[in-house]
Amino acid sequence: MWDLPFLKEKRSMVNGKKDRTLTTGSIALGLLWFAVPMILGNLLQQFYNIADALIVGQFLGAKALAAVGSAYTLMVFLTSVLLGLCMGSGAIFSLQYGAGDREALKRSTFVSLVLIGFVTLVLNVSVFVWIDPILRLLHVPENVYPLMRDYLWVIFWGIGFTFIYNFYAALLRAIGNAVTPLYFLAISVVLNIGLDLFFILLLDWGIKGAAIATIIAQGVSALGIMGYTYAKCPELRLHRNDLHFDRHCLKEITSFSTLTCIQQSVMNLGILMVQGLVNSFGSMVMAAFAAAIKIDSFAYMPVQEFGNAFSTFIAQNFGAKKYERIRKGVKSALITTIVFSLFISVLVFLFAKPFMLIFVAPHETEILNVGIGYLRIEGVFYCGIGILFLLYGYYRAIRMPEMSVILTIASLGTRVALSYWLAAIPSIGVTGIWWSIPIGWFIADMIGIIYYKYRKKLRSNDIHYSDTAYTERT
Repeated sequence: MWDLPFLKEKRSMVNGKKDRTLTTGSIALGLLWFAVPMILGNLLQQFYNIADALIVGQFLGAKALAAVGSAYTLMVFLTSVLLGLCMGSGAIFSLQYGAGDREALKRSTFVSLVLIGFVTLVLNVSVFVWIDPILRLLHVPENVYPLMRDYLWVIFWGIGFTFIYNFYAALLRAIGNAVTPLYFLAISVVLNIGLDLFFILLLDWGIKGAAIATIIAQGVSALGIMGYTYAKCPELRLHRNDLHFDRHCLKEITSFSTLTCIQQSVMNLGILMVQGLVNSFGSMVMAAFAAAIKIDSFAYMPVQEFGNAFSTFIAQNFGAKKYERIRKGVKSALITTIVFSLFISVLVFLFAKPFMLIFVAPHETEILNVGIGYLRIEGVFYCGIGILFLLYGYYRAIRMPEMSVILTIASLGTRVALSYWLAAIPSIGVTGIWWSIPIGWFIADMIGIIYYKYRKKLRSNDIHYSDTAYTERT
């Protein structure tokens, strides 16, 4: 872990190592340096999918690329359930860590571990049973169907690894360790790319080889981070007296994590519905969309992870009752997000074609044109999604995850409704889907900002700026 002079914060000892809190020190620099490993980690996470798409698109063709791209959207939806539960639990962990309550932290760790583990098991069994109805619901073209089914049948076996990695990553980040999850992701990314090439090019395993490479890499990162946490963080180890379901703890974890899970699931259900609409335009549009969203996700993932780091910052300071520090942090995070988003928008607009050529052969002109059109419409408005990620993180951190759900419904509801309406107009077609995305972002942004200002006004009218006043549900 790094030790910078401007980060002389309050620390706690974990196995002789000092884990950082975000409750003291420079706000802007502290937040940035905490966010950087998370940003790098999420960018590396994208390489799982980038590696599959790149190798599959170049060596197995457009149909295989369409299958992997559509499968990726489905997997994001399914794993969003687990990710939402882990994010919700992570917010609770951060609040308890910020408040200095280590015993509550361990009780919450056990409860959330059992709860999310059970959900993972149910989810895993369900997707194997319902794989064919799910594919039919997505309107997968007949020429893509068998490839996508083969890919998913293998990928589904890695859902448990997704849970393990994200749970322990959330736990470590809650205590200020954002670096260790990055290490294990880096190892798994290198492994994933190497195995992709080995299984597809040398063993000729086709699309199944890409899936096998991914779950092996996921398994390494998951088991590695779990082993690290047990070996290097004795204060986080669960002992016999921690292995019981505290009723209050169970209620808090369930309520908080469920709402965050709903938020993530609604978000990705909307994306999945849009994917189904895209699929109805045929395999060429599917392939273009598959390549474009890889670029898209890679481009705005930094602001997504910055929003998650921002959430940890807010939660720790909220637990420590440092409300003025929260106010300053909001301003600093907003400026950082806007500047970065504008820079990325310019980059994607100017280099849309070269980016598409990473995944698509030059002679696939139809796929290239559709993908470039998507990036030059949607990519201009990354500022909208950047602000929305901050709002998600803020409301989750101050114990208002239901507001994040509302914002998600506003964003995705608008996107889905506009997509289906505009796409049905012959003169607009698939372009209407692209325009619906940023419109949904900015509607949700306006709702979140207006409500923030409303709460701020209420607090300014209070005589006592207390914890109770700050958390009052309006």
